[in-house]
Amino acid sequence: MHAPQTATRDASLRARRAMYSNNKLQIGLFGSNCSSGRAVTLVPERWSGSWPDNKRLAQMADVAGIDFLLPIGRWKGYGGETDYQGTTLETVTWATALLALTKRITVFGTVHAPIFNPVVAAKEMVTADHVGEGRFGLNIVVGWNEGEFDMFGVEQRAHEDRYAYAQEWIDVIKMIWSDREDFDFHGKYLDMKGVRGKPKPYGGSRPLIMNAGASPTGQAFAVKNCDAFFLQASRTSLEETQQKVRAAQAAARAVGREIGCYTVGVVTCRATTKQAEEYFHHCIVEHADWSAVDGILGLKNISPQTVPMEEYRLKRSQYAQGMGGLPIVGDPDHVAAQIADLSKAGLTGIALSLVNYADELPYFCDEVIGRLERIGLREKSSSA
Repeated sequence: MHAPQTATRDASLRARRAMYSNNKLQIGLFGSNCSSGRAVTLVPERWSGSWPDNKRLAQMADVAGIDFLLPIGRWKGYGGETDYQGTTLETVTWATALLALTKRITVFGTVHAPIFNPVVAAKEMVTADHVGEGRFGLNIVVGWNEGEFDMFGVEQRAHEDRYAYAQEWIDVIKMIWSDREDFDFHGKYLDMKGVRGKPKPYGGSRPLIMNAGASPTGQAFAVKNCDAFFLQASRTSLEETQQKVRAAQAAARAVGREIGCYTVGVVTCRATTKQAEEYFHHCIVEHADWSAVDGILGLKNISPQTVPMEEYRLKRSQYAQGMGGLPIVGDPDHVAAQIADLSKAGLTGIALSLVNYADELPYFCDEVIGRLERIGLREKSSSA
């Protein structure tokens, strides 16, 4: 008989939120579980999204000291010449496997609340959390793509009702993760009896929870329930980003909570500004998958018939760049300065995407993260 394994990592919620480091600014990679990642491009070196490439990337990022991996919950591609994001790895099983192959990095699962039964989801996520010894995180999403919901035979609720359902869903998840056993839950949407879930999350605290709700209802949900909130950084003003961060943090404090604020960025970093701008133009203008971009905009009812032409052109360009993420294009000095400015605006972290994550990450880590270490935003990573 072997003695039961005991937790050795400090998996307190504070340690989980810090992602087990002292980095002042957390840096993650966003979207590598999807073909093409977040670059809507035709270039042949675009990201494959394959399991071998994801495994290689995760282990590389783990050694380099990257803080987290954040996947996209995608069930159906967007078409176009590349069938953009058409080949994807399911996020909780993806996270579980990557947690088994890494030592330090936090890995999130992105879970559509309306599609996953909360008892099943809670068990899947606890399994991942034990595999990773407290390094699993939940990115909860309510969904917007009706074509994906149709695949499951699930009806898309009205916007406000989506979050009302998600509230019951996360309440049940947290109750399963708590010390409670054999509880009943009777809500508007969920009616459950004798609910039990063992084991509990690793180390006595629950996984990190994040959300990216953009509407007032979505933001209120994040502030009430989550540890991390993704917001859209301003493309024009650091002060505007700072105001968004302060508003979210003030809303959290008003209900007796703290929340970390994150944003998403799309990085093109090369040795010179000219090289970076030329590659960006090559990938995202000359060789964008415009038919996929137009399909995405159509799903969001953005067309020359529904919005002014100037706004349509702007949205079209932004979606080609990386589904609306903040473009950061330049040499290492410029990219590091842009990222440092986001920290000055109060952001806790940034989730980045690259045209080819594995090919571009070593240069980014050496040149950009090296600069962030020197100005005190990052600890020097140890691969020991």
